[in-house]
Amino acid sequence: MRRAGPNRERENLVNGERLDHDATYGPARQRLLSESYALCKRMQRRHDPTFYWATMRLPGPVRPPVHALYGFVRGADQIVDGAGRPATAQSRRRALDAWQSEMEAGLERGYSEHPVIAAVVDAGLRFELPMQELSIYMDSMRVDCGPVRLSTREDLDRYMRGSAGAVGLLMAPLLGVPADRHEDVAALGVAFQLTNFIRDVREDYALDRVYLPAEDRRRFGVSESDIAARRATPGFRALLEREVARARELFQATARLPETLAPGVRPGVRLARDIYLGVLDHVESLEFDVLRRRAALPPWRFAPLALRSLAGGRA
Repeated sequence: MRRAGPNRERENLVNGERLDHDATYGPARQRLLSESYALCKRMQRRHDPTFYWATMRLPGPVRPPVHALYGFVRGADQIVDGAGRPATAQSRRRALDAWQSEMEAGLERGYSEHPVIAAVVDAGLRFELPMQELSIYMDSMRVDCGPVRLSTREDLDRYMRGSAGAVGLLMAPLLGVPADRHEDVAALGVAFQLTNFIRDVREDYALDRVYLPAEDRRRFGVSESDIAARRATPGFRALLEREVARARELFQATARLPETLAPGVRPGVRLARDIYLGVLDHVESLEFDVLRRRAALPPWRFAPLALRSLAGGRA
């Protein structure tokens, strides 16, 4: 898979963000690239405004590749969960295969003419990103194409490494993280995702997905019928308590990560850490009953965390 980035001899602006162009690109391909980056940016703003505004806090030169990565990931998500998704699990997996193949073929050629994938191919080559991580990411997306029942802790870890961890490793170079700390970014992404799984047990079950491993549910005496009936049994609470402790360990292991980031990036990462730690606090305040009560962070708790993080405080 090609890794070398193009020569940075020409520049263009994508919605106010500076984007270097390879001098060998003709006007038509330069126009396609600009339109592709702009499309990915609009997708991010429409579908994930929180992440969009966090991206807008980044230095101008790295915003376009972040938009591009979002565009690719959002495209995969639409195949799996979008309103117009393919009808069957098998057809969704085939569509994911085609999406991934288009990206990989573009990387081999050095460009893509796809309206979304053109940007992520260009960003991957230009910034020498570890694009093999997108292939690992797609493996986790294939898991979500049908009913999800993870059997073991290793299955859950593999899923999170392939989704949140892979995205973290792609983002790390763009955030200016030293190479020896890239795995910390992946671990922080896993901490975020594990927190989401803890918070969203009820909502995930409505989508026919159970991310709590079957071996752990058996160990704590938690049946799928308990989740379906929203019974927060003592065993369910004990299992969630253990998962919360595990998420906190991940956050603690990456507590010094913001210090390694560029000053312009630190507040956003600190804010995200504080928000997710606040979610864990809230789950504990519910005595781990996320089946009958929504575990999202209440607005009155969000505001102080946001102010503290943006002012430079740490969790």
